[in-house]
Amino acid sequence: MKILFHHLIENIAPSQDAATALIDRQETVTYAGLWQEVRAMAGALQKLGLERYQRMAVYLEKRKETAVSFFSASAAGGVFVPINPQLRSLQVGHILRDCSVRILVTNAERLDALQDELQQCPELKTILIVGKLQDRSWNLPGIELLPFGDWNGALRNCGTVETDMAAILYTSGSTGKPKGVVLSHRNLMVGAESVSHYLDVQSGDRILAALPLSFDAGLSQLTTAFYKGASVVLLNYLLPRDVIRQCEKHRITGLTGVPPLWIKLAQEVWPTAAAESLSYFANTGGHMPRKTLEALRKIFPQARPFLMYGLTEAFRSTYLDPAEVDNRPDSIGKAIPNAEILILGEDGRECAPGEVGELVHRGPLVAMGYWNAVEQTALRFRAMPYRSSGLINPEFAVWSGDLVRKDEDGFLYFVGRDDDMIKTSGYRVSPSEIEEVVLSSGLVSEAVALGMPDDLLGQKIMVLVVTDADDRFDAEKLLDHCRQHLPLYMVPHEIERREVLPRNPNGKFDRAVLKHEQLEAVGDQLS
Repeated sequence: MKILFHHLIENIAPSQDAATALIDRQETVTYAGLWQEVRAMAGALQKLGLERYQRMAVYLEKRKETAVSFFSASAAGGVFVPINPQLRSLQVGHILRDCSVRILVTNAERLDALQDELQQCPELKTILIVGKLQDRSWNLPGIELLPFGDWNGALRNCGTVETDMAAILYTSGSTGKPKGVVLSHRNLMVGAESVSHYLDVQSGDRILAALPLSFDAGLSQLTTAFYKGASVVLLNYLLPRDVIRQCEKHRITGLTGVPPLWIKLAQEVWPTAAAESLSYFANTGGHMPRKTLEALRKIFPQARPFLMYGLTEAFRSTYLDPAEVDNRPDSIGKAIPNAEILILGEDGRECAPGEVGELVHRGPLVAMGYWNAVEQTALRFRAMPYRSSGLINPEFAVWSGDLVRKDEDGFLYFVGRDDDMIKTSGYRVSPSEIEEVVLSSGLVSEAVALGMPDDLLGQKIMVLVVTDADDRFDAEKLLDHCRQHLPLYMVPHEIERREVLPRNPNGKFDRAVLKHEQLEAVGDQLS
């Protein structure tokens, strides 16, 4: 019986001990070998003092040690916190402090960049360093530095139950710094069962993990595969051709991506062997252009296309049945198994077909809330408006903030957001987080970040600024500052200087007016 996150490996290892679980570059790891490593590390984590509910962060690229760390934290009774390897030290430091991380797993190169931030993490007690240390040394008083893999300690049962915390995934919110979405073991296991069911994953499948494991859809590549005893190929790609080479080399049967990746892959020439092996391809993180979908279906004539929608707060919400793709290519489909998706108006009533409302997700996939964020949790995780008055304890659902409508047959269509979030390269990006870094440069006095339509990225990031200086403003210098302090996907694509930025009656920047002005300017240029 699979109840806890690490049971995905522990309970399948005896029956499929020789089956391949992971392929990391030239290394192949069986389920039995993977569980042996997980068990050994989990015992060592307990000996290092990782107690039930305490957090262990993993700041690495996709590799075997990353996966081993996730499952080891779970087996030890702790909570794993995946950190996107693209994040800079500023964002990493915030995460480590926000959820009081006790143990950090990283490598020497990343540790070099983190030293200043780690001085401000009093709860951090141990750093496990992956890879060669060479002659490196760090001045981190109060923090024990240990090589990854030197395990010593017997694993003991810590009494974990399925409703305990298992993971915290950080995602951008409409305001402020990233928020930690707390997922239970039950959330992860129900998600694994549901997604593996509708994708029809088989034990002989080989799934390519191309998305970041800190991304809910990226982590789902592990859980979906391991739930059925399939194999996962880990890939840190630089170019689209890298993805194609791995598909050909490993005869990949399942591939999930975001629109910017699919757009590029659709423009490449695929070897016959790579294209024919795919049994499904899936899209998440934004709308896939119809032209791209048509191109991919020609490249993969045997593969079933899955158009999916999800949010970190509920892991996965809807998918479009491949049989409906020709009829409704713009739809996000219907609820995944073991979830109910409602469209509710501001008054809490269910919307009629054609009426726009907010997507609300209820069921066992709904996360536990945001870490250390009571007000934001209360805003997004709210009690259901029950159809029956006999229930004593309220059930909480997640209000997504996404505006959708349904047709007469119940299929859903994405309309937009009810906030100012920017959706770029498959990521949700907070405008205020970009603005904070821009203002910290000292080069501008005011800044507003906007998401503007872009065929490749979904939205590109544009920043409008006001300066105190005259014509000496250096946009390239500001971009250099952003590159140093923001991950690549959050770096502005355009910076435009303004004399003044309009404000609404409440004194806040009027983003709607600014966006309308920019869209009009683009239209004038094209006409």
